[in-house]
Amino acid sequence: MNESELHSLLLAPLLPEGALTLQQQLLQRIKQAILTGALSAGTPLPSTRQLAADLKVSRNTVTGVWAQLQAEGFLVSDRQGSRISPFAQQPPTSHHDISANDLLLPPRVAQLRSNHRPLSQEMALRPGVPALAHFPLAQWRRTLNRVMQHQPQQLLGYGDPLGEPALRTALAQHLALARGVRCTPEQIVITEGAQQALTLCVSLLSQRGDIGWVEEPGYRGAKAAMRLGDMRVEPIQVDAQGLAPQTRDWQQRPPRLIYTTPTHQYPTGVVMSAPRRLALLATARQHQSWIIEDDYDSDFRYSGEPIAAMQGMMQPSPVIYVGSFSKTLFPSLRIGFMVLPPQLLALLRPALHELLRGGNRPEQQALAQFIHSGDYSRHLSKMRRLYRQRQTSLREALLLTLGAQTSLLGGECGMHLVLRLADTQQDTEVVERLMASGYAPGALSGFYLGEEKQQGLVLGYGNSSTSQIIAGVARIAQCLDVK
Repeated sequence: MNESELHSLLLAPLLPEGALTLQQQLLQRIKQAILTGALSAGTPLPSTRQLAADLKVSRNTVTGVWAQLQAEGFLVSDRQGSRISPFAQQPPTSHHDISANDLLLPPRVAQLRSNHRPLSQEMALRPGVPALAHFPLAQWRRTLNRVMQHQPQQLLGYGDPLGEPALRTALAQHLALARGVRCTPEQIVITEGAQQALTLCVSLLSQRGDIGWVEEPGYRGAKAAMRLGDMRVEPIQVDAQGLAPQTRDWQQRPPRLIYTTPTHQYPTGVVMSAPRRLALLATARQHQSWIIEDDYDSDFRYSGEPIAAMQGMMQPSPVIYVGSFSKTLFPSLRIGFMVLPPQLLALLRPALHELLRGGNRPEQQALAQFIHSGDYSRHLSKMRRLYRQRQTSLREALLLTLGAQTSLLGGECGMHLVLRLADTQQDTEVVERLMASGYAPGALSGFYLGEEKQQGLVLGYGNSSTSQIIAGVARIAQCLDVK
């Protein structure tokens, strides 16, 4: 830049009535010129006194800009004056720049492969999404407002790292009545959703190379948590009674952690029998294994009485009980929890205090009141009736459209069914065609670790109206070429 161009750049008028102060305007002008290359490294700048006089501003305005530029590494000053720093500009790009392929990630991170895509929650047949339009938003807003009116300042700071005592007390009471969980409020740890609880279980209870059992097919989030902890993830087949480990599994690949969804296996929907649960508990305790019991949607039960949680079936229990409010209330609430055995809590409390900070305090307090007031139970009852009706609509539409030979899995509880497909059908291809039409089921094959995969569609009905269900099933029939 020649002297004339430099003079023109620096002496362009500053706007006294602009949104930015004169100092901010001058600072941005010079930084922009440096970053774009208009002011190259080594370019001398006029003295602060001279520039202030030329711009008709106070010298303090210019010296403030010079000081900020020096602090950020854009400017160097010495006895010879001020000039653009040689480090202020990015070097020109070359063909040798580091690409994503050149970056080395730890194997545990490289293993994490997601098929996540930015899907709308309104897309019909999407599994795992509750009926958000039926959430009692007015009651929730009133509860949250009440909390913030009574103690706004206190809730803005850090809370108990293990969670708000009021919520832990409310949860202990609810879980005892609804799920037969035996615990004190002190055993409950509030987390940012169930996934954080799973990650904590892995990081606090396993070492690199330890074996973790997961259901086959099973929840991808559990596999991701174990892989991130450098565990050896081993799939254990699921049968009509749930997780079905064989004697040779215990002998040849004994687990440190066992992840299971006994009350409503995800995604097949089977329920683990009581004898199977007791056998798993006894054998796990014998091998000093920890069971992670994910009870993600057992509140939505449609037939008979639910089998109590594994956690309460044996004391002392080798079970960490995990749950969240993503399915029962709404996903963005991001409040989950885990119930730790007393002997484990004593050992883990120092680590948990280091790792957790007690966030979402107003929401935790509001949720505690929501449970105590009965609003939570009333909402569950309402959703139970709605989901039962929607599941019936889905079943009827599938049988009517696809025929009596239609094979369905699940249905005793939850918000999804699995439609079995023939081995000749590629469920991933069917899902792609359905998504192009505005429907978002899951592909059953995507929940397997091994090479032997069943083909099927995981059909969510929680967020789908009857008309959407009927139209979606008709589109499924077209994709499957059903006449």
